[in-house]
Amino acid sequence: MNLRTWLQNLLPKIIFSPSLLIVLVFIYSFMVWTAILSFTGSTVLPNYQFLGFANYVRLWSLPSWYIALKNLFLYGVCYIGGSLILGTLLAILIDQKIRLEGLFRPIFLYPMALSFMVSGTAWKWFFNPGIGLEKAMQDLGFANFHFDWIINADRAIYIIAIVAVWQSSGFVMAIFLAGIRGISEEVIKAAKIDGANIFQIYWRVILPQMAPALVSAVIILSHLAIKNYDLVIALTNAGPGNATEVPATFMYSYTFARTQMGVGSASAIIMLMTIASILIPYLYSQVREKH
Repeated sequence: MNLRTWLQNLLPKIIFSPSLLIVLVFIYSFMVWTAILSFTGSTVLPNYQFLGFANYVRLWSLPSWYIALKNLFLYGVCYIGGSLILGTLLAILIDQKIRLEGLFRPIFLYPMALSFMVSGTAWKWFFNPGIGLEKAMQDLGFANFHFDWIINADRAIYIIAIVAVWQSSGFVMAIFLAGIRGISEEVIKAAKIDGANIFQIYWRVILPQMAPALVSAVIILSHLAIKNYDLVIALTNAGPGNATEVPATFMYSYTFARTQMGVGSASAIIMLMTIASILIPYLYSQVREKH
């Protein structure tokens, strides 16, 4: 191997090594450190008094942790299901070769470009009964109109799901639209020749071939649901009370506000294991398909 070839092989490694170093130090090393802290008696500051699984036992004895898990389940079902349904419908709409398609696609995708904190703050004003939708409708003469979900302990979690669906459905649309446009025109023409209408073509021909896109969308949305923090803080600050507490806000609260770093670290590791249980099988299946 001559010097030029050696340098050409070395150059990509030199370029990517700073990024790799940053990832190793600021992501994976902190994951390991968090795992270590979860087995210690850390409170305000880290200490390394080994407690075994005491923090995990305590975590699963806390009622607020079960509230966070219940809210995550409700939020996840509504968020993932709503995003998939709305995203699929938008993809089918765009696929009809409508006029101004190039305008509508970025409009539907635009919410995903916003941070959850920005969109959460804007929607918080919209749902605020004193200044938002409820007051606007009552000012228009609908005196009996009430929409106070954001301050209702039983319904506030659904407000978070509604905003999250609004923000993510355009992303799902893009995934499904790419999948639909990748299906052979010959298959669709054959279905039309057989007398299938537009509904039957999508339901029996196109959507069954969208399994890879569906799996990818579910994996990404599940990951976003589990680590959802900023949208909850912006909309409800995990309230009213702890009615919209989710694992991410629980972890932050116990680690920093309640100065129980060991318990907070244990909850973070549970979240990490949940995400890993979703991502690892998916990545493994993708690697197997390529080989």
